[in-house]
Amino acid sequence: MLPAQAVELRTEVVAKGLEHPWAIAFIDTNTMLVTERPGRLQLIQAGKPMSAVSGLPKIQAGGQGGLLDIIVDSKFASNRTVYFCYSEPANDKTGGNGSSTALASARLSEDDRSLSNVKVLFSQLPKSRSALHFGCRIVENPDGTLFLGLGERYHRAQDAQTLDNHHGKVVRINKDGSVPKDNPYVGKAGALPEIWSIGHRNIQGATRGPNGQLWIHEHGPQGGDEINHPEPGKNYGWPVITYGEQYGGGKVGEGITSKSGMEQPVHHWTPSIAASGMTFLNSDRYGKAWQGNLFVGSLVFRNLERLEIKDGKVVRQQKLLPDLKARVRDVREGPDGYLYIATDESAGQILKLLPAK
Repeated sequence: MLPAQAVELRTEVVAKGLEHPWAIAFIDTNTMLVTERPGRLQLIQAGKPMSAVSGLPKIQAGGQGGLLDIIVDSKFASNRTVYFCYSEPANDKTGGNGSSTALASARLSEDDRSLSNVKVLFSQLPKSRSALHFGCRIVENPDGTLFLGLGERYHRAQDAQTLDNHHGKVVRINKDGSVPKDNPYVGKAGALPEIWSIGHRNIQGATRGPNGQLWIHEHGPQGGDEINHPEPGKNYGWPVITYGEQYGGGKVGEGITSKSGMEQPVHHWTPSIAASGMTFLNSDRYGKAWQGNLFVGSLVFRNLERLEIKDGKVVRQQKLLPDLKARVRDVREGPDGYLYIATDESAGQILKLLPAK
């Protein structure tokens, strides 16, 4: 792998006192929405006190569940629409027991203080009593559909290989919650039509690449965190193939890393970095060498990973912010072209990353 292009960074505190912030969504250059895993949505504006946004649906927070990802619609300036995903408790409509990941849309009020017209667009089935592996990263596709990356709920790993459930899948829906007619499993007996790709473990990062293609990363078990760019109808292997092993040691399944009909990752980390958050940098704020690079947060090593990709392969890799000492849960590029991160701590922060010089 080629040597990294060095750029020293400094951090500027944008907000502090957040309880396990999970995702950042920019409304404009000076305003952002930030989710907190316990089930709160905060409005952060430059020079003003942080304030809570009301109108969220019922959320079953606990373990890895709670209020998770959020994005704003590409036409937010005219429609005020946001999309968010969260752990939804079982109810009369969904049936089952426990919770699962749900994706909802809502309208943010003109004063940015409340949500209205909240509509659940998708509910992961079946519900599970597990408090693990919700996945929950949202990407708006250039065609106007929505991708949602889902976890396999940990105890249901084998579900990732079957088409009669949403565990361990990427799903694709229209913005009204309907199923796009060109989804790969539409009309296939025994398959849920929302499914786009299968064989995923726990998707904690998702973004669009420079060419508009979907990129995700997912947690491996002990080792084998993966970057993939899911294509329709393809199988990404979990839990049949993996570069990781059982927690504490031992093979996962047959202990194999490849199998016919299953895709290899673009990149994998062993040992695991516990990847979370993911964005391509479009701006040249940090110099031309970083433009187009992929940035991924690490929960375990408490830093930020920079990946340079050429011809679909990682050719350079660099660990940034070695002295951060905080779990990086999300990374986004702001409207100003700078990178922002959310630190997943009980007293979490939003930090802006600036060149040191």
